Amino acid sequence: MIRRLEPLLRTAAWVEGWVFTLSSLVCLAIAGDTPGYVLAIGLPLYAIVLGGYLMIGRLPGMLWVAITTFAALSLSYLLGSVVAEHPPLLSALLLLSGGGIGALAIVLQGSLPGRFYLALAFLLNLVAALPSLTSEEAVQALTIFIVGWSVNVMVGIWITDSVRRARGRIARLGTAHQAERRASELEAQRRQSARLLHDTVLATLTLLAHSGRGADPDALRVQASDDAVLLRQLRLGETPTPRSSGTYNLRTDELAPVAQSIKALQQRFKRRGLDVHWHGSGGDIILPPAVRSAFLLSLGECLENVRRHAQVDQADVTITQDAGGVRAMVTDSGVGFETDGVESGRLGIAESVVARIRDVGGNARIFSAPGAGTTVVLEVPR
Repeated sequence: MIRRLEPLLRTAAWVEGWVFTLSSLVCLAIAGDTPGYVLAIGLPLYAIVLGGYLMIGRLPGMLWVAITTFAALSLSYLLGSVVAEHPPLLSALLLLSGGGIGALAIVLQGSLPGRFYLALAFLLNLVAALPSLTSEEAVQALTIFIVGWSVNVMVGIWITDSVRRARGRIARLGTAHQAERRASELEAQRRQSARLLHDTVLATLTLLAHSGRGADPDALRVQASDDAVLLRQLRLGETPTPRSSGTYNLRTDELAPVAQSIKALQQRFKRRGLDVHWHGSGGDIILPPAVRSAFLLSLGECLENVRRHAQVDQADVTITQDAGGVRAMVTDSGVGFETDGVESGRLGIAESVVARIRDVGGNARIFSAPGAGTTVVLEVPR
């Protein structure tokens, strides 16, 4: 069974078939002294051949190939039967048989059944066109037939090979893209897990390492219990829901205001010995879940850094908003640090603050100097 025809091959056969068939029709029209019955029978056959090639260019099946072949061979036989008495019709015959019918070779060379069909059509073309020609005309016609059909076969082979190589390249590009996407997803998951561990388990372990100074024992016990659940989920390959533990849990409904989580942060850090003074907006801030989560987690990490490193017991947070987004400024009057001197391997600033905010389309800026305190500005879109 002949396989479904390649679209590019069908288009090439349609274009060439139309060019040569129309050229043959023009030669017939200008030949002059053409018998009436040839025109009466030939013109409908020309129309069928042209319509057949048009359908070959649009449909993948073999039906229109068969119809076009039959109509073109019938037309070739009709022209061949009168060319001896009307030599001007030889050009119409050669154009039709060499290119008009030969264009079928473009689409039929790709499979074994197609090659058999092509060989049969070529032989029938010779039988239809050559018998009434003189020896000189027959040699000329045979040469044109062989050259025309051979060129069409080579064109079909070249197109088929080009399409196959192009599809191979596309498949390799697709494979490479999939591999790159998987690597990106794994890297994003790794970074997410690192942030999660840093903001939860490592924070709890740091408190334990300092004997829990500044933290309420009951709050510390609940936090440690939630972190244990988180570690168990990660070890089993699960995705934590929500993607944080303990008091980092955030509501996931899209309309939840930020004020509730801000109050939770304030109470949490008060239990840990850090007084947080809030200024500006807060009660009516609405953010998409992913943006809200990144904003609050980054804000919490900034306050955690104040508590652990600034050597002060209070911080100020100013929250403002406009049509473009929400801005939070975390300020302390602590010891400060050199921003260029932060080690690249530390996750608190690089991942849990800066990278997390940038992942949701926001921006984080840090201003600090030794002895001058620290200010962190977080900006997120709505």
